[in-house]
Amino acid sequence: MPQGVEIRGNKSLGDLGREAGSFALHTILAVIVLVLLIFAFWLAHPDADASGPKLLCTALSFVVPMIAGLLIIRFKQDPIAQYVWISGLVFFSLVCVWVLSLPTGNGLCNDCGAVDKLWRTFFSINHGSGLMGGDGLMIGTWVPLSMFGYAMGAKLAYKEDTEY
Repeated sequence: MPQGVEIRGNKSLGDLGREAGSFALHTILAVIVLVLLIFAFWLAHPDADASGPKLLCTALSFVVPMIAGLLIIRFKQDPIAQYVWISGLVFFSLVCVWVLSLPTGNGLCNDCGAVDKLWRTFFSINHGSGLMGGDGLMIGTWVPLSMFGYAMGAKLAYKEDTEY
């Protein structure tokens, strides 16, 4: 190991690599659960303009990954899974920056301020901004919600005294 490199927490580079891999795996699992949920909604052919299916999918994009995280961590204890919310926060931040850089125009949140642009893109069910091809709710809200839910389920299922 090169001199002058300090690793805190008495962890080797191999341990840190395994933790990073575990973090990426759990993040991907949270997104896969969401993709399966969206696929199930797609099979049902809901009305794209109705607010009911959007609200239901918003709630389920948190609850279903939370149940998945709870079940996965109950059977395979891994303390890293409870930190997947960080991926959700980083993803949401990156998507916010992307939305703020998108050009506006007729039908695309014309003359919106930054807060209104973000609000209408990610959180408005009936009066979206039209940015991101109308997929702001799915990309900017459901993906981070799935990661937050997965992390919460993992936190509920993880037993602190378990050695992994």
